[in-house]
Amino acid sequence: MEKLKYERPVIKKLNAGIMNKFGMRTEFTPHTHIEGVAVKDIISKFGSPVFVISERQIRKNYQQAVRSFRTRYPKVQFAWSYKTNYMNAVCKVFHQEGSWAEVVSGFEYHKALGNGVPGNKIIFNGPDKREEEIILAINNDSLIHVDHFDELFLLMEIVEKMDKRPRVAIRVNMDTGIYPMWDRFGFNYENGQAWNAINKIMASEKLELVGLHSHIGTFMLSTAAYAVATSKLCDLAFNFNKKFGKAIQYLDLGGGFPSSNTLKGAYLPGADTVPSIDEFAEAITSTVLNYGFKQQELPLLILETGRALIDDAGFLLGSVLATKRLSDGRRATILDFGVNILFTSFWYDHKITPAQEFSHHTEDMVLFGPLCMNIDVVRETVNLPLLQKGDQVVVHKVGAYNMTQWMQFISMRPSIIMIDENESMHQIRKPETLAYLESLENIPEHLQQIKL
Repeated sequence: MEKLKYERPVIKKLNAGIMNKFGMRTEFTPHTHIEGVAVKDIISKFGSPVFVISERQIRKNYQQAVRSFRTRYPKVQFAWSYKTNYMNAVCKVFHQEGSWAEVVSGFEYHKALGNGVPGNKIIFNGPDKREEEIILAINNDSLIHVDHFDELFLLMEIVEKMDKRPRVAIRVNMDTGIYPMWDRFGFNYENGQAWNAINKIMASEKLELVGLHSHIGTFMLSTAAYAVATSKLCDLAFNFNKKFGKAIQYLDLGGGFPSSNTLKGAYLPGADTVPSIDEFAEAITSTVLNYGFKQQELPLLILETGRALIDDAGFLLGSVLATKRLSDGRRATILDFGVNILFTSFWYDHKITPAQEFSHHTEDMVLFGPLCMNIDVVRETVNLPLLQKGDQVVVHKVGAYNMTQWMQFISMRPSIIMIDENESMHQIRKPETLAYLESLENIPEHLQQIKL
């Protein structure tokens, strides 16, 4: 029998709560303030529901992530993932901290330029780059990450008409032991597609291949998968150097690091099961350092981390509309927000706490949103105090994707507030109005008048 590999024991702190004589605790501490500002004051001023973002928490998350990597590796650069949360104020905080921009569409590319990001510090990812957007990126000396052969051939056609040699990288997909495998994007490593793309780029002599990129998945819970991905990118870089006598300038490991949210169906809370940024940093940087690069040829390491840097900086404040009993006897609490603005409730069992003092009585209940659709469920089952009409609640860790994937359906999208490091409130996005929604509509002349 093969001898098992020794693994060093690790002690991890559990955050399951304090035990009492009845078992695990069920009561919740009221969440009455966010960054020193009263929840009721925020709702009174900006309405309910309302999103709140903590600037202090964003900066803290970013600085800790950068430290995790730079204490282990000499050349590190983060690039903020615009699709995770592209509110300009949020992006500006990351850029002030030194983050580049990572975008996946022309829309996001223009947002990055508008936020003052130099073109040469924008990474242009994604499978849908239009010809005019590629030309703009070339003229701005942006890093263009090629996703498929059709895009590569289009890029070659474009540069034939331009007196420029754009900097490009290829996105590589691979088997990292995590399934289903993310092979929809990029060129496959195992079947030689990635190496084929490299050879075509080098043969053209019109493009400068400077990087290799991978993004192996989302909400990844395996640090070992990143070690595998890093090793395979290093292998491509090493063989590239051997064949063409040039060094790959950077390896981009993409994003996918999880936040401490709890996935639906998980046995333990996310805070107990999600690897830390330090653990991901150790897996990635150790692989590069141990691979055999000369010290002067170590590639720049780029990270496009999104969710792990913003999720716990976002809160959603809302109010109870009504309570009722369902036909099976369960208590139901109806809130003034639903899946239209809390898209991640399809993925997570979000932590939800009352925003005011409450009695010690609790009950298992289902939390519904206000939409006229049966799938509008914020939590399928949760033990909470007996909330009443008019009470307020706080939903935690909602900073990632909710403000980019939300939809205008039945009710309009609310304000977004940022609390700065001095505990001052700033409205960074106004609530939608009917006039705003109808501003893009046009009624044909024959439909102008109605008679009922």
